Amino acid sequence: MPTASIPIQQQEPIAAVATPVGVGALAVVRISGREVFDIAQRVFRKKGNPAFHVAQSKGFMAHFGTMHDNEGLIDEVVALVFRSPNSFTKEDMVEFSCHGGPVVVKHILKVLLDEGCRLAEPGEFTRRAFLNGRIDLLQAEAIGEMIHARSESAFRTAVTQMQGTLSNRLDAMREELLRSCALLELELDFSEEDVEFQNRNELQAELHLLQEELARLIDSYQHGRLLKEGVATVIAGKPNAGKSTLLNALLGEERSIVSHQPGTTRDYIEECFVHEKTMFRLTDTAGLREGEEEIEHEGIRRSYKKISEADLILYLLDISLDNYCDEAPQIHDFLEQYPTAHLIVIANKTDLTTESASRLQQLQTATGGDVCGIAAAKRDGLDRLKLMMSSIAEGLNKQQEASVLVTSLRHYEALRNAADALDNAQELITSQSETELIAFELRSALDYVGEITGKVVNEEIVNLIFERFCIGK
Repeated sequence: MPTASIPIQQQEPIAAVATPVGVGALAVVRISGREVFDIAQRVFRKKGNPAFHVAQSKGFMAHFGTMHDNEGLIDEVVALVFRSPNSFTKEDMVEFSCHGGPVVVKHILKVLLDEGCRLAEPGEFTRRAFLNGRIDLLQAEAIGEMIHARSESAFRTAVTQMQGTLSNRLDAMREELLRSCALLELELDFSEEDVEFQNRNELQAELHLLQEELARLIDSYQHGRLLKEGVATVIAGKPNAGKSTLLNALLGEERSIVSHQPGTTRDYIEECFVHEKTMFRLTDTAGLREGEEEIEHEGIRRSYKKISEADLILYLLDISLDNYCDEAPQIHDFLEQYPTAHLIVIANKTDLTTESASRLQQLQTATGGDVCGIAAAKRDGLDRLKLMMSSIAEGLNKQQEASVLVTSLRHYEALRNAADALDNAQELITSQSETELIAFELRSALDYVGEITGKVVNEEIVNLIFERFCIGK
C-alpha cells in the first residue's frame, strides 16, 4: 500500500515580479502560499466564464482573462495555476502573464499586495522550495549559478548540479557514513559486553573508498572554479606597452583609457570576455615601474597582488623598441615567482618595426616562454592570441576530467573538513583508540557532507545563500 505524502504546511502568501524590470512584450507576476487561489479569484475574471473560480482549476492549467482593481480593468492576462505539491515551491501558486510595461506590472503587483500578499524577499520562492523538500541546498545554489552563468561551460555545470548529480553522489556518501556511525553507536550501547559490531579492518577499507571519493571531488574544485568564475587573466607590463589598448581590443570596446602618457592606469580594471565557451576575467593593471606619485605606487602594488592571484599572465612589451629584450629578466622572475600561473609573452606593436619576425625569434630564445606577436591598435594577431589563451584554458580544464565538479568555495571547504575528519578516524582506528573517538570523527564528517546539501542546516549559511537571489526567484 503506497505511503500517503505529508501535506505541505503552506506559509503566508507572497508575491513578486519574476521577470526583469523594464519594458518588454510580457512580464510574469507570481504568488505562492496559503489562500492564493482566493486572492487570485478576487482580482481575476476568466473570459467567457463569469462563474469560474480559480480554486476549482486543475493544476498546470492556463486561463485567459482580465485583472481588476478598485478602479476597474488593469490588463488582459493569462493565469497559470499550480496546485500543491506540484509547483516550484510545493505550495499553491498562480503566475500571471501580463503585458510587459512597468506601469502595468506595478498595478498588478499592487492589487495582489492589497488583497493580502506580502512582497517576497530575495530568493524566497526558491527558499520555500528548499524548505518544502523539492530541492536541496546545493540544487538551490545551482539555480542561482545557472541564472548568473556568463559562459556556456558555467551554464552546463550549473544545470548538471541542478539536476542533482552531485547531490546524489553526496547522499550516497552520507548513507555509507550513517551506516558506519550506527554500528559504532550500537557498540557504545553494548560497551559493557565488549561486542564489536563494526569490524575495524572492514571499516578502514570502507573509509578508504570514501576518502578517494572525497579527494576526487576536492581536486575538481580548481576546474569547477575556472568554469564558474572564469580564467583569471592579468595583463601586465611596463607603462606604454599597450596594455589598455589590448584590453579594449579583446573586449571589442573602449573600456580602458588609452594615452601615450606613462602611468595613465592608476588602478586595475576588470572585465570579462568569452571565447570558445571559456570565460576570461581580464584585468588591466598599472604599468610596472617605480611609481612617481603615491597613488601610482599604490596602483602598482595592487597590480602585483592581482598578478599573484592569476591563472594566466599576459606579459606585454613593446617590440618596436631597440631594448625590447631587456625585459627578459623580469619575465624570468615572473616564471619563478608565480609558478602556478601560465604566462604568454605578448610582443606588441609589430606594425612599427620591419624586423618583427627576427625579433620575435630572439624574444622566444631570451625568455623561453610562449611568445605571440600582435599589433593591438590595429587588432592584428588577436586571433592567434585568443587561440593560445583557449589552448591554455583547455589544458587547465583537462587537469580534472571529473563528470561531477565542485564549483563553490563553501562546498570545497566542507569537503576538506570532511576529509580531515576521515583522516583522523583512520589514524584512531590504526592506533586502536576508543570507539567513542572514532564515532565522533565519523559524525563530524557526516555533518560536513550534510551541510552542503542542507541535510544539516546552518541558518546563517542558508540566509546568505538566498540573499544573493533576485526578488521573484
